[in-house]
Amino acid sequence: MTRRVLGGAVVVLIAGALVVYGSTGAVRVWQMKREIQVVERDLAALRAQTQKLAATVERLRNDPDAIEELAREELGMTRPGETILKFPSTPR
Repeated sequence: MTRRVLGGAVVVLIAGALVVYGSTGAVRVWQMKREIQVVERDLAALRAQTQKLAATVERLRNDPDAIEELAREELGMTRPGETILKFPSTPR
């Protein structure tokens, strides 16, 4: 009888350990899958941004009008003889 009780206790103990640690493993796998989805989404966004920046670089390398546009907008540069008029913004 003692062997049966001891054997049953061991089986219950092993089953309990499998339930506790097995479910933790399953939960961790689920969490990791969600993390992978988030990272893949971020990676897709970064790839799109990289493509956009590469297109901008290519345009700046090969299109003098793009360089002029950037110089005018970002640096406020003008051609000789041009006058820039700035108007105050009107509140809405």
